Amino acid sequence: MQFMNNNLLIIFTRNPELGKVKTRLSATIGNEAALNIYKYLLQHTLSITKNLKVEKQVHYSVKVRDNDIWDKTIYHKKKQSGLNLGDRMEYAIQKGFEDGFKNIILIGSDLYDISQHDLETAFNALKNHNFVLGPAEDGGYYLIGMNRMKSPLFKHKKWGTDTVLKETLNELKNENYKLLALRNDIDIYEDIRGINVFQQFLK
Repeated sequence: MQFMNNNLLIIFTRNPELGKVKTRLSATIGNEAALNIYKYLLQHTLSITKNLKVEKQVHYSVKVRDNDIWDKTIYHKKKQSGLNLGDRMEYAIQKGFEDGFKNIILIGSDLYDISQHDLETAFNALKNHNFVLGPAEDGGYYLIGMNRMKSPLFKHKKWGTDTVLKETLNELKNENYKLLALRNDIDIYEDIRGINVFQQFLK
């Protein structure tokens, strides 16, 4: 299989369906507002990745969609595989290495304050580091990247809790890694309170 280069960006996304996305956020603002915010975040993720000069894959949580915002001439579309988030991330990254990629970065699709420059910085970090991690304000991480597989990073975690980042950094303490800037992923109402761009969805 021939690729444009050795760099792969994997984007994990949920199918944007009413009542099935951002459920912790919807508990406060309602299903429709939560869905609209998630669609906004998807569009933002699209805007910061479409021009990135790497191979790109979108991994869907439930079902691959042909006619959606992800242009299949730019993004290879796949379905996530695994029982939990760790299994699914491990499988996607492992498959990327098996396909011949050298540097692999995985992100979610629920960040409003991540930029194309952040992603370029992450890929550049893998020239001199084996791992790169983007810490999130909630105690998790919004980005993980590597140039060699390390399966323990994806095992025995309580995903979605504030211990994930700490545990992951502990597993990387003897590795050559780079930590990126802190970012805010959107999971609960407190993550959007006071941020102007989201107020339009709360009326």
